[in-house]
Amino acid sequence: MDADVGKTEAALIASRREHLERLRARSGDPFEQTRYETGATSAELAARYGFLENGQDASSEMWSVAGRLLGKRTMGKTVFADLQDATGRLQLYARKDEIGESTFADWDDLERGDIIGVRGYMFRSKMGELTLHVHNLTVLGKSLQPLPDKWHGLQDVEKRYRQRYVDLIVNPDVRETFLQRSRIVSEMRRFIDAQGFYEVETPTLLHVAGGAAARPFLTHANALDQTMQLRIATELNLKRLIVGGIDRVYEIGRIFRNEGIDTTHNPEFTMLELYAAYWNVHDMLEFNEALLARLAETVSGGDTNVRFGDDVIAFRRPFARVAYFDAIEQYSRGALTRERLLDPKGAASALQDLGLPPSPAHGHALDKIFDRVVQENLVQPTFVTDYPAVISPLAKRKANDRELVDRYELFCAGMEISNAFTELNDPDDQRARFEAQAAQRAAGDQEIPEPDWDFVRALEYGMPPTAGIGIGVDRLAMLLTGNVSVRDVILFPLQRQHG
Repeated sequence: MDADVGKTEAALIASRREHLERLRARSGDPFEQTRYETGATSAELAARYGFLENGQDASSEMWSVAGRLLGKRTMGKTVFADLQDATGRLQLYARKDEIGESTFADWDDLERGDIIGVRGYMFRSKMGELTLHVHNLTVLGKSLQPLPDKWHGLQDVEKRYRQRYVDLIVNPDVRETFLQRSRIVSEMRRFIDAQGFYEVETPTLLHVAGGAAARPFLTHANALDQTMQLRIATELNLKRLIVGGIDRVYEIGRIFRNEGIDTTHNPEFTMLELYAAYWNVHDMLEFNEALLARLAETVSGGDTNVRFGDDVIAFRRPFARVAYFDAIEQYSRGALTRERLLDPKGAASALQDLGLPPSPAHGHALDKIFDRVVQENLVQPTFVTDYPAVISPLAKRKANDRELVDRYELFCAGMEISNAFTELNDPDDQRARFEAQAAQRAAGDQEIPEPDWDFVRALEYGMPPTAGIGIGVDRLAMLLTGNVSVRDVILFPLQRQHG
């Protein structure tokens, strides 16, 4: 840190502490306040008194509001100030002859960032701004750290993520993004619950983390003296519940994958996983489409169009559909055919042609080829169907094509949003696929999980025909709030330790 900047900040902090001591001496310690009774929010007052004309007041009705002081302008014996609460901003006006000399002196010791409660009546100023005419002031907390400059906000991206609490104070758009995310998840739950699903919680600590291809985080359970893994999916435990007779089940939970960080990946993220007995992948596709259309309407006020960067994403049903190998052939201009890619040697040569590094396994190679050739082209909501069995170890094979499975992935804005399939419920087929995975893992692909043999045993008790889906909540929040980085929709994204 620049020495002059450090000194300036130190001086500012020292000054704020001096103001705190004057407040304590005059009116008591702000930090001893335990409660403040509010009667309305700034947004409620703005809505209630929107009818007031310039110079008109509603002095017969008194209101108490509380929030953070974001600006103060003293002009002789009057003060104008801006108070921010969770719903917005409200202008304040106070006069020395009305609130008394001691309370007016408290205003002198208030600074940007301090937390206050005020009581008064609403009026519209001659300049046309709705304002609270303050009769009482209570200081509820003192900000000892100076907030970033009010004109430029908190601009340093890394500091914004590291000090998200400051980011939320000074950047209203950021705060609105996270409130919108909360509304999205709430509406998601309402939609799912209305269709008879039960929300459950499954373990985060597992002996074997399965259900996806990803490196797990490792930890140690002292009580058991055993190494444990943080879950990379909730899939296998949710399907155990289907075996147990809970026919419609879901979980919105934290997932942990020990992999890279970029604009669409964070090692800790939120996933919706949902399973329905007696459904197939086509039922799940209809459900998926209806859910996303509803969520788009929720954030856009009834429309299904959402702006994302330079694009307008249209969540109007029906979404586009394209088969996996058809998409690769289309976007490779015929160079990469199904026949070539289903041959491990052909897939390896395709990697070389695309300038991609060799992959340790056939399925891994197909994933990389699809990502390079197809994914960025899928801007509007598109269901990619009929995936190869070699990259779908938990999906049921298509009845008329054993090399493919009943699976789709939904892509929007070049990102995978959801993954769904008709679940494999044949224990012998599942055992054989786990054995193949174990061989791939032994050959060096550490993203392939260890087989969960107890899951095979669960299937041997009988699981009904079932469809399942996983939806990345963070990426969905990105899309619906127009943010191009996943870190902008995760309150506290993972970062390198500071200092």
